[in-house]
Amino acid sequence: MKILIVEDEEALSESMVQYLSREGFVCETAYSLDQAAEKIELYLYDAAIVDLALPDGDGLSVIRKLKHIAAATGIIIVSARKALEDKIRGLETGSDDYLTKPFSLPELNARLKSLIRRRHFGGNNEIIFREIRVNPYSRQVFVSNRETHLSRKEYDLLLYFLSNIDAVLTKESIAEHLWGDYVDSADSLDMVYSHIKNLRKKLAGPSDAGYIQSVYGIGYKFRSL
Repeated sequence: MKILIVEDEEALSESMVQYLSREGFVCETAYSLDQAAEKIELYLYDAAIVDLALPDGDGLSVIRKLKHIAAATGIIIVSARKALEDKIRGLETGSDDYLTKPFSLPELNARLKSLIRRRHFGGNNEIIFREIRVNPYSRQVFVSNRETHLSRKEYDLLLYFLSNIDAVLTKESIAEHLWGDYVDSADSLDMVYSHIKNLRKKLAGPSDAGYIQSVYGIGYKFRSL
């Protein structure tokens, strides 16, 4: 899952990136309203963590822009402001949760995962699609009740497909989702094909359902039928 961290305290931002990256998230950062606005225009995110007090303005404007461009993006506010009216303003603007600084990274991680389950998978503790069953807590994947071992990128790719059933995903969007900003320096998108090929084999199962369909000249689609 790909998240945007909008936080001007660099030490805190780096701590969140390090911790959440270990938890399997692809993290991108912005330290100001301008940087956040640029990233929101260019990329899609599953969730965003937004500080209200930014050097060039109020983080609420980031939330408004996100809700306008990508309404499905989940939003957690992190702020040193403890006033009830600030929490109410944040929630009314479109945020899903509010954490007051200082907070623990394990709590942020738990709230972030809960938010993504609510936003993309109906709040279920397990994600079930036909023969596929995914446990986000343990990162285990089962196909026809048999555990299938996926690499980190294969797992991230599967969740991306499962949150976009029947949608055509371009190779570029897949690469951005799996590698974030780092994809801009890639010479080609061959790594996308490699991960697609491996995931196809591992999801085949006894019935060979053929979940991943190539869409010529565009990308791939995860089929519902």
